[in-house]
Amino acid sequence: MSPEFLATALIVVLAPGTGVIYTLATGLTQGRAAAVAAAVGCTLGIVPAMLAAILGLAAILHASAIAFQVVKFAGVAFLLYLAWATLRDRGALSLDAAPSTRTLRRIATRGALINVLNPKLSIFFLAFLPQFLSGSPATATAEMLSLGGVFMAMTFVVFVGYGTFAALARDRVLSSPRAMTWMRRSFAAAFAGLGLKLAFEKA
Repeated sequence: MSPEFLATALIVVLAPGTGVIYTLATGLTQGRAAAVAAAVGCTLGIVPAMLAAILGLAAILHASAIAFQVVKFAGVAFLLYLAWATLRDRGALSLDAAPSTRTLRRIATRGALINVLNPKLSIFFLAFLPQFLSGSPATATAEMLSLGGVFMAMTFVVFVGYGTFAALARDRVLSSPRAMTWMRRSFAAAFAGLGLKLAFEKA
């Protein structure tokens, strides 16, 4: 595992994106346990993209405009749904309320779908991972799985860190109804903006 790969992967994981925003929003509104569930979901959502890259399916997405557009607009629709759901959620939040198992499962599922429905992620892995392979065809698959596993582990740790930070800020945010309103609007705008950005992405 080269230092170059670890440094590059860390920069990619730390960069604010849809998963980071989703984890922060979840941590602020529902606490640390929910943020961890979001991090788990976002991390597991990487698996299909990683496997697609290893099996060469990402190349199909890149070559087929129709396949790319179908996955892309499913992702756009889901991000716009998250924006709408964030805006309409006006229920009071409690610092003492612990999310139920069903709620945590739903949070994790949404986190996974954010990455599963992003076709650029598969193409990213197809372009990113091969740069750090040894060059031996016999070990290429094992090496990509190893690199992908490390990338997923880094994603989980960093996202839990983001979510924990957001959860610690809950008491300050929840004490101000105005802050809560602007927080919901900001996260809804972020989801909508990321959805629109994805809509204009090209394979």
